[in-house]
Amino acid sequence: MDEDLRNNNSENDPEQNEDKNRNDSRVDYSNKLNPIISPLSAAFIGLFGGFFLYQIVGGILTLLIFGFDVEKAPVNGFRLMTMAGQVLFILLPALVFSKWFYEDVTTVIRFKPARWKEIGLFVVGIIVLTPLLENFVAIQNYFIDKLAAHSPAINSVKGVFDTLNDKMETTYSNLISAHSIPEKLLVILVVAAVPAVCEEVMFRGFIQKSFELRFKPFWAILITSVFFGLYHFNPYGLIPLMVLGFYFGFAAYMSKSIFTSMSLHFLNNFAAIIIFFIAGNEQMMNSSLNSEVDLKSSITIFVSLLVIFSGIIYMIVKYYRNKESYV
Repeated sequence: MDEDLRNNNSENDPEQNEDKNRNDSRVDYSNKLNPIISPLSAAFIGLFGGFFLYQIVGGILTLLIFGFDVEKAPVNGFRLMTMAGQVLFILLPALVFSKWFYEDVTTVIRFKPARWKEIGLFVVGIIVLTPLLENFVAIQNYFIDKLAAHSPAINSVKGVFDTLNDKMETTYSNLISAHSIPEKLLVILVVAAVPAVCEEVMFRGFIQKSFELRFKPFWAILITSVFFGLYHFNPYGLIPLMVLGFYFGFAAYMSKSIFTSMSLHFLNNFAAIIIFFIAGNEQMMNSSLNSEVDLKSSITIFVSLLVIFSGIIYMIVKYYRNKESYV
């Protein structure tokens, strides 16, 4: 009878059930969420709906308000428009879709308090991952330049990427250039805080959770991270963005809390803003596109950081396995 009671309590304990689900090859939350449509369809509705609303509708509204020469728009007005677009066209749809398709918004988005110890574990990882990806970009751009010098086709593609990258760098520079403390605080709010909340609720909340209902966690996180990278339209930063997205998704899944990935997303963007404030845009552009790198040194640093980061991932996985063994 005692054994039956333990089994019954286990079935009624959602925390314990979700911990057990981590060991399954396919996680199924359908008995808790009762989706009214296929979770796969829900995920793609979130992806394409969010893309259409933010990129298309938001872009049209921006042009109607500021005109075609966006670079001459009032910078604070453009910042507020950017923030409003994130809230109205990313955060709000994610919450609405979660309510419509699943009803249980809390479970879908993973609105559960995160433990500071667990956040700290993942922060150590992002501290190592950031310079690791910077070295990857340096190595990547070195080889792209070398290939472009010997292939007209690759050089043509590189020219398109360079043009797109220059426009993005100009827009980004205008968005985060600040000359006073209040203006810098507004930049941190618009570029670091708001995207961390809005994008995480959409990608690591609604979209990734929907994919988890049909795929193994690894594939759900990977698919979400690919779309996350594509969503930012950054040709040279596509792979680093995908890796960051995967790490954010891994953190949200392991900690069962969207606030963990929000914290990492905020810290990543915040660090970029601080570097910009200190070094300036010209220095950042030179470092991101400069092909004159010490290749041997960059590869050595990249491999060393990769080994350290792999060790951190091992420690995180071990921590959660030990934690679950005591549940």
